[in-house]
Amino acid sequence: MARRFNTAGPCRPDWHYMIPAERRLPEAPGLVEQRAYFVVHAPRQTGKTTALRALAEQLTASGRWAALHFSCEAGEAAGDDYGAAERILLSSIRTRAELTLPPALRPPDFPAAPEGNRVEVALRAWARACPRPLALFFDEIDALRGQSLLSVLRQLRAGFADRPGDFPAAVALCGLRDVREYKAASGGDPIRLGTSSPFNVKLESLKLGDFDPGEVRELYAQHTADTGQVFAEEALERAIALTAGQPWLVNALAREIVEKLAVPASEPIARAHVEEAKERLILERATHLDSLVARLHEPRVRRVLEPILSGTLAIVGDAYQDDLQYVRDLGLVAPTNPARIANPIYREVIARVLAGDVEPAILAEPRSFVLPDGRLDVARLLREFAAFWREHGEALAGNLGYHEVAPQLVLMAFLQRVVNGGGLIEREYGLGRGRIDLLVRWPYRGEDGSRAVQRAALELKVWREGEKDPTPKGLEQLDGYLAQLGLDEGVLVLFDRRAAAGDVEARTRLDEARTPAGRRVTLLRA
Repeated sequence: MARRFNTAGPCRPDWHYMIPAERRLPEAPGLVEQRAYFVVHAPRQTGKTTALRALAEQLTASGRWAALHFSCEAGEAAGDDYGAAERILLSSIRTRAELTLPPALRPPDFPAAPEGNRVEVALRAWARACPRPLALFFDEIDALRGQSLLSVLRQLRAGFADRPGDFPAAVALCGLRDVREYKAASGGDPIRLGTSSPFNVKLESLKLGDFDPGEVRELYAQHTADTGQVFAEEALERAIALTAGQPWLVNALAREIVEKLAVPASEPIARAHVEEAKERLILERATHLDSLVARLHEPRVRRVLEPILSGTLAIVGDAYQDDLQYVRDLGLVAPTNPARIANPIYREVIARVLAGDVEPAILAEPRSFVLPDGRLDVARLLREFAAFWREHGEALAGNLGYHEVAPQLVLMAFLQRVVNGGGLIEREYGLGRGRIDLLVRWPYRGEDGSRAVQRAALELKVWREGEKDPTPKGLEQLDGYLAQLGLDEGVLVLFDRRAAAGDVEARTRLDEARTPAGRRVTLLRA
């Protein structure tokens, strides 16, 4: 069976290209040897389950441990019914043990016990009967909620002092978040989980990181070794840049190229293939991407993403820091400062999803914006948007949940409607930038028939209540952006959201301006 790039479920080395699982969590074996209770956390689809399954298999094969990996996910349906959650959890343990452990290491019949004590009693009975110390890996622990999670964690803490003879010697709790000593459950709710920590026996928290550039190259090189198909250097560099090493994206991008685009093995994989695969992933919004965008309207996610998208400064404080850590644990925001979207693909998906509610209201016909020579008619695009904004823009912006960035989202939706299918939009935004930069790339045929790419740069700014006119600063910033791109002209869009701005019909107009370096600017005031 030929190996493939995996985008669903745990990886197997005989089925999938993969980075060796033992390298993803190098500290874990040492913590097990210390008989530690520890936490493993990372965003979804980063390889947690693959790494822990492999570790359990290796520990059991060593002849020194009885190690079991199992999932708590089925317990989510129990909600606060901790008795039901206990029954589901113990059933999952028994099922996985029968599948993966030799008979001598499997748990005995679990003794009867009252609700709220069943897990502790069952694990004590197993530890006493097992000829080897137990190492248990509770995957998807944060699928348990509220009182169910509280009950399980307290039972684990209760038996901790009696390991290894009367309780599992080592325990790893694996989930989406390192939930601050589990005072919060899957998104954080310290009120429901009480004020004291139900799991204050953890020795360490391990975070599974993204692939580094060398690991992306190593993974793709496995495909080359198996098939002879090479990734051109520019394709590798673009894949690394687009994914920032997020494991699911790294695999999904390559799978899209190899299986969906069906690039022949005799043909090298080029940057153009990577770009096409990226667009297809964004448009398809596979399960992983959908699970992320489903979070966008959670209040604590919006509190972090809105200032990043709008370029404003966040209102800092303890609550913001906890929200920021939550969004980082989800994988939406990069793990290091400054706060920014985790990678360009997520950046594009987030913008398109948030602008998606507007796009159906835009009736502009994309073909009408193409000039006879094949280039994009940017001047007409701006005129048409100004007319659209006068008639519909403020009403549409008022209905969007991300209020601080709503006007920019309306413009991005209009651009996406016009450009979609013929070109690409690259977006740059970030906390404290005070602007959003957009670059439209529009391919066309030159006069000699050769392929060319038209580039149009736009900078979006907002004039908010109590601020001075941002136009001079915007022209200065646009100057730097155009210099970076090597362009002599660009567009500055200024959305005036002050109460004194006046009627939208009167204030929306197109002007000409110049940057400090003399570059020509079309200034759209809206």
